[in-house]
Amino acid sequence: QVKLVESGGGSVQAGGSLRLSCAPSEFTGTRYCMGWFRQPPGSGRERVGSIYTSSGMTRYADSVKGRFTISHDSTKNTLYLQMNNLKLEDTAKYYCAADQDSEASCLGDYWWAGFWGQGTQVTVSS
Repeated sequence: QVKLVESGGGSVQAGGSLRLSCAPSEFTGTRYCMGWFRQPPGSGRERVGSIYTSSGMTRYADSVKGRFTISHDSTKNTLYLQMNNLKLEDTAKYYCAADQDSEASCLGDYWWAGFWGQGTQVTVSS
């Protein structure tokens, strides 16, 4: 059974940085989609970005472009989310997600994963 375990959340002041990590277990092969979603308090879950592991191609939400970077280390099979210049509105629970989808689906407008981590809280304060 696929398990996704996030780490790296915490509290930071606005303008600061955090890096989240996600290590999937039982997820083998090289062609799959991984990504990060977030859910602010009282709101629905939204995609932050996704990456197709075999090509390294990425897609980001407009709200994080230029500030967040998704990467995947194939040697460690670990997904990262580097978050810089954090804003108050980035406060949310962040979820790692993965699934065996096509690149087109992964980078398209409506990718939704079949496997999820338990989430890690990111809190940005002024």
